[in-house]
Amino acid sequence: MIYDFKVKNTEGKEVSLEDYKGKVLLIVNTATGCGFTPQYEGLQKVYEKFKNEGFEILDFPSNQFFEQAPGNNKEIANFCQFTYGTTFETFGKIDVNGENADELYKFLKKEAPKANEDGASEGLYEKLSGMGFNTAGDDIKWNFTKFLVDKNGKVVERFAPTYEPEKIEEKIKELL
Repeated sequence: MIYDFKVKNTEGKEVSLEDYKGKVLLIVNTATGCGFTPQYEGLQKVYEKFKNEGFEILDFPSNQFFEQAPGNNKEIANFCQFTYGTTFETFGKIDVNGENADELYKFLKKEAPKANEDGASEGLYEKLSGMGFNTAGDDIKWNFTKFLVDKNGKVVERFAPTYEPEKIEEKIKELL
């Protein structure tokens, strides 16, 4: 269950995901220098819309994709807050793939190995594959992959990086 995991905040302190019990979560691996970085705007809009109804966004920067999340944890959090006005929680930078992948992300990938795509993903995956990235299997393909988790801590769905946050609103409403 998702509540069994602990993650680190931007100060390096452990946070139990049990603190989010009873809330609908959108867990996202992000990067500040990615073509999808403007999705922070959409994430913030969705957060503003549902935060008072028991919804949280958990932001996990990852530097695994062309090192598009440079800087330390505080610099990344400050960038998001000042550039996009984010008020949801940004956690410490993690790996989402490979032998050093965070345990939370190992769990998320196992629970939702395939992403719901929006049609635009195919072109992205072809491009990434041509650049030598593994686009097969359950690995996170790129920044801004999103996982929707229900109030009971069950991973409900995974969304491709190209899937805009606003398109997830109806699914969030259903879970609230």
